[in-house]
Amino acid sequence: MQQLKIWALGGMIAVAAAACNTSLLDVNPTDRYLQNTFWQNMDQANAGLNGCYSILRNDGIYGGKGSNNATPLWEECATPNQYGNTMNFGTMARSDHSAATGGIITARWADAYGGIGRCNTFLDNAASVPGMSQANLERMSAQALFLRALYYSFLTTYYGDAPLILHTPDPNKDGTRPRTPRALVMTQIFKDLDSAAKYLPAKYTAATDKGRVTKGAALALKARLLLFEASPLMNPSGDLQKWKDAENAAKAVMDMAGQAGDDLFDDHRALFLPQNENNKEVIFDVQYMWPEQGNSFDLICRQYNTNAPLLDLVMAYPMDNGLFPTEAGSGYDPAKPYENRDPRMYATLTFPGDMYMGNIIDDKRFAITGFGMKKFSIYDREAPPSDKSSLVGGQSETNFIVLRYADVLMMYAEARNETSGADATVYAALKEIRDRVDMPEIAAGLNQTQMREAIRKERRIEFAGEATYYNDIRRWKTIETVMNSDAKKYNGSFLETRKFDVKRDYWWPIPTGERDLNPKLDQNPFY
Repeated sequence: MQQLKIWALGGMIAVAAAACNTSLLDVNPTDRYLQNTFWQNMDQANAGLNGCYSILRNDGIYGGKGSNNATPLWEECATPNQYGNTMNFGTMARSDHSAATGGIITARWADAYGGIGRCNTFLDNAASVPGMSQANLERMSAQALFLRALYYSFLTTYYGDAPLILHTPDPNKDGTRPRTPRALVMTQIFKDLDSAAKYLPAKYTAATDKGRVTKGAALALKARLLLFEASPLMNPSGDLQKWKDAENAAKAVMDMAGQAGDDLFDDHRALFLPQNENNKEVIFDVQYMWPEQGNSFDLICRQYNTNAPLLDLVMAYPMDNGLFPTEAGSGYDPAKPYENRDPRMYATLTFPGDMYMGNIIDDKRFAITGFGMKKFSIYDREAPPSDKSSLVGGQSETNFIVLRYADVLMMYAEARNETSGADATVYAALKEIRDRVDMPEIAAGLNQTQMREAIRKERRIEFAGEATYYNDIRRWKTIETVMNSDAKKYNGSFLETRKFDVKRDYWWPIPTGERDLNPKLDQNPFY
């Protein structure tokens, strides 16, 4: 009873104080920022730009927030590389998804627009910030333009057409905006990347700028997107100029001496360890730091195994003599299937009989398929330090690499092969990558078709587990073959049947919730 009286008295005092305190008539809240009171100094401008980066760690983009902290590690579950159903990537692997499926289909659309909205807001307000120099405005705006292009590329790559919005979000204007034709959005993306590259530095020297966008990142993302545009999915007529554009974009990155990410790191496995993050191969990555903002890469790889490698991926690795297990003279022994293989297999995954975390593992250690992933995890053959032996959700710090120099070399080789055939520059680019892991050169004298197949195989194993293979097999249009097949465990036993509907599955559906909010968003065919 006494406590009730105290709280009642306190309430009356507050009312009385409000009656005589005119400062309380100020309606601007002090517990949050408002648009009309935010852009007042450089600290706030930097915070606004950092907010544009922050969306990279949302579940629909690269993960790190909420309960889903390893989004890119699951994407290849929609390919022959891996098995798992987190965020409904596995649902897509079985062609069971719909506009109401949710998971990544819903999150990616929403988070891409969340990032676009923040970038647009920054671009609309940065110039008015007191103390903003022209040099700072150009460099900071260039970063926002890159990020806007990246977020829009998620929409055009997965959904196709998407509303093009280039101003601070306005529900009254934008809430009923129809989808903009994909070609027009791509034009804006390339415009943004060209503008960004003009003002971005080749590299940063201050430690506080780690992870910021560079000129090389803008050019490398442009090359990746041009390669998608040149590939069979978007270029059914085989227009060579599109391939030439992709080749030139990749070559522009290769010719940038002294940039961030201008060479290959010496060790393929160590490239993905936190102690080597931001190394000379990394062009752009998503930054994580615990306890501020970690991810769950180690938990997923060590314990949950929801990105379980499939037998099809393991058999895609050649022997260390360069021949594939199915080729005559390869030396492959079915009784010892993991011996004498491409070193990238040992750097990427673990298998029954392998040493992992200080122990020999059996086929039950990673019970889903018998295989486990190591890439983007600290766990490997050796027993980890006791304080890192069981990292849980959000405690991992490994950055996710979005763009790296090896990808630029591979993009160049693929595009160059299409424009000029398997010439010396194509072989040289592939040799750089294979030399790192002491693999023999690609066989000499390949014709264009043979080299195309060799490049596709090389991309698969070099970038396994890096969220690139799904879009590779889509753009090559091989997904309709490789995903109409059975997924198998380490011993060849059946796991599930995968399906791909050629009529509809090349593009994701527009989420039902988005169309409920905006009926002018038309749906992709056959959803």
